[in-house]
Amino acid sequence: MGCLGMKMSASTVSAGYAHGLLKYAILRGADEQQMLNIADLKSADFADPDNRISMQKYVKLTRGAKKLCNSPALALEFCDDTRFEKLSVVGLICQSAPNMGEVLKQLSRYSKLVAEVDLGQEEERFDVVPMQDGLWIVDNRKSPNEFIELTEGTFGRFICEFRRHFGEVPFALQVHVTHSKPDYHSEYEKILQVPVTFDSDKNAMQIDPNWLAVEVAPANEYLFGVLAQRGDSLLKDLEESGTLAAKISKIILPKLHTGEVNMDDVAQSLGQSRQTLYRKLKAEETTFDALLDQLRHKMARHYLEGKKVSANETAYLLGFADPSSFSRAFKRWTGATPGSYRG
Repeated sequence: MGCLGMKMSASTVSAGYAHGLLKYAILRGADEQQMLNIADLKSADFADPDNRISMQKYVKLTRGAKKLCNSPALALEFCDDTRFEKLSVVGLICQSAPNMGEVLKQLSRYSKLVAEVDLGQEEERFDVVPMQDGLWIVDNRKSPNEFIELTEGTFGRFICEFRRHFGEVPFALQVHVTHSKPDYHSEYEKILQVPVTFDSDKNAMQIDPNWLAVEVAPANEYLFGVLAQRGDSLLKDLEESGTLAAKISKIILPKLHTGEVNMDDVAQSLGQSRQTLYRKLKAEETTFDALLDQLRHKMARHYLEGKKVSANETAYLLGFADPSSFSRAFKRWTGATPGSYRG
């Protein structure tokens, strides 16, 4: 799966949301044990809805569900047929917010409780952006085409949940996605009920600007406060625990420029043996070399996009022995040369 595939292994999805997908697939005819086997999961993994499962396992679960249900548009159908508040505390928080503008704010704040995604240098998952043709909600997720079902689920949740609560009140006007048109593209407009543009330069949804002021009635300030407190607690736990891959990246980053990063030193920093570290990384479906490669890729894009350092300086900062080695690695990551990428 390459470097981008390894990024997924450091991300997680809430067990409650994944369990909702599992139960939905079973209702659609999928065999439960087959689903669990495909995703390398056990029933016990879903015992606590606030538990976390790896994003890679969630990808396998989603694609296994599509295959077993013989439904390529299952990610969209899941949004249309299930209620968000029954799957996640984030849905309950949004339902208790005073207006739709606040719903978006809370959804962006707590989105990682549902699914952690790579935002690059962005701070928020969603931005409300005025453009020449109107107001857009932009999803800042990086490398979205690696798992287009998550893109489908994102806009499916927005649109289907709003329709459930407000019926024909104008909301979404059109949707843009960066991935190519799939064979089941007719299901997009059938479920989303708005025009969809594929191969776009953004994952975004144009909305009626009046939407932000629509009130969520009845607003329940007490319940909103209680749920937000619970959300904050879960968010803190998630950020503090992190994955082993995330902890290793934090150790590697300050030493990256030396070119002397190795697994033995990192294991020692974590207070464990090399073999123990190897086993734990294997459980997260990654390797030390893959994490190092992933971090170099991410930082290379960060440095070059910032246009504050040259390609040669970037090679040094990433610990490459020479610029040509960096150039070969960068072309493997992106298909472009560092010079052309920097512009």
